[in-house]
Amino acid sequence: MLAALQELYPDAACELDFRTPFELLVATVLSAQATDVSVNAATPALFAAYPDAFALAQAEPEDIEPYIRRIGLYRAKAKNLAGLARLLVERHGGEVPNDFDAVVALPGAGRKTANVVLSNAYGYPAIAVDTHVGRLARRLGLSTQTNPDKVEADLEGLFPKDKWVYMHHGLILHGRRVCFARKPNCGACLMAEFCPKVGVTDAQG
Repeated sequence: MLAALQELYPDAACELDFRTPFELLVATVLSAQATDVSVNAATPALFAAYPDAFALAQAEPEDIEPYIRRIGLYRAKAKNLAGLARLLVERHGGEVPNDFDAVVALPGAGRKTANVVLSNAYGYPAIAVDTHVGRLARRLGLSTQTNPDKVEADLEGLFPKDKWVYMHHGLILHGRRVCFARKPNCGACLMAEFCPKVGVTDAQG
């Protein structure tokens, strides 16, 4: 499975646009229940206005909302961004900490966000479980769990630690491009020969 993913997506990487750990944190919080495309369309103007935590900490949620209005749940996310920026300034000198628990403690940042930020910004070994990763893990027989934390534990027990970050990105790309939820394109899948659910959609179980 790992070999098939690497053949399909040799350069799989984070598709959120960012230049700094701060930008990655903000983009990841915005990406919850939203597409990377919509986030990438919004963040250039947002980061031009608020280039770091110190600038964003001065903003009120209603100041942030116009920049992210096209992203789902934008009001709640604007509130979270204002709150996390203030905590970054108060607790971490304006920097995104290289510490899992510290990132999880930020508003709008859960376990998945911490895994994405720490793995892509600081090389922390992690598999962040989003809807694509969870779906493919169950469909490919890698996990029977629906709880993302338990899926994460199952995947980390199956694959080498130095491949965890790649697995996260590879599974996401496969979910977006081939193994769709409603109608998977099994004919284009290099894993079809050993997939236990070839041709089965989520609706069919």
